[in-house]
Amino acid sequence: MGILRFLLLSLLSLRTLAEDPPQEPTQSPALSVQISTSFPSSEIFGVKLINNHPTLAVLSIANNEAFPISVVFIGGSLWTRPNTPSSPPVPQIVRNLTTTRYNAVEIPAGEKESVEYRFTTELQPQELVLNLAAVLRGEGGEVVTVPAFNETVAVVEAEMGFFDPQIIFLYLFLLALFAGTIYFIYSTWIATLFPASKKPRAGKDASRARKSTSGSKTVDPADQVGVADGTDGPAVNSGAKTYDESWIPEGHLQRPGARRVKSGKRRE
Repeated sequence: MGILRFLLLSLLSLRTLAEDPPQEPTQSPALSVQISTSFPSSEIFGVKLINNHPTLAVLSIANNEAFPISVVFIGGSLWTRPNTPSSPPVPQIVRNLTTTRYNAVEIPAGEKESVEYRFTTELQPQELVLNLAAVLRGEGGEVVTVPAFNETVAVVEAEMGFFDPQIIFLYLFLLALFAGTIYFIYSTWIATLFPASKKPRAGKDASRARKSTSGSKTVDPADQVGVADGTDGPAVNSGAKTYDESWIPEGHLQRPGARRVKSGKRRE
């Protein structure tokens, strides 16, 4: 029952903080506690909440009591800015942030501890009021809500770098799409205007021609015998014999001598 009652009191404290317009108290009337909040990733121009990126807030809690206190919850909310043309006249809540529970964070008397709180936003770029609060527990078990931060912040989109994986994937996709479009145009219209020339068929005839060309022997001009003009016949080699005479009959080896033809006397 004690734990249930403690949780109900904590939720009621956070609900009361979310329903009431944010104010700027720096101390709790029940506990002598001071809280200062810093953002390590903030810039000189103010706090920026980057969408889809965790924002780190460091709460420095100073316990000025004579007894230790414990940090139970830290939560927050985003509100519209008052007295702006685009905002309603009465501040309205835009988004409740994540509530983080702390089990073993105890701050001794007169000491100061730092507690980290992370949250993520996903909103349209705009300026809002960030309200953070810490739920603390005193010596007697009482639960007190202490405001920790209440200032204007800017919600911005993440900067897109050249080496961002999403940008690299987008570039590769666009490059592939462009290359596919160019290939389609070339194969559909340009290739039909310039037909490819027919190449000689590489078959047995080509291989035989290469073999005969590479295996042919060059003939010495001194061993060649010219052919008389007007006669047909191959050139005869007059040099060394390139055949075996033992297989040829002797009658064929002897060349017949030239016959002399006697011309008859001319009759008177």
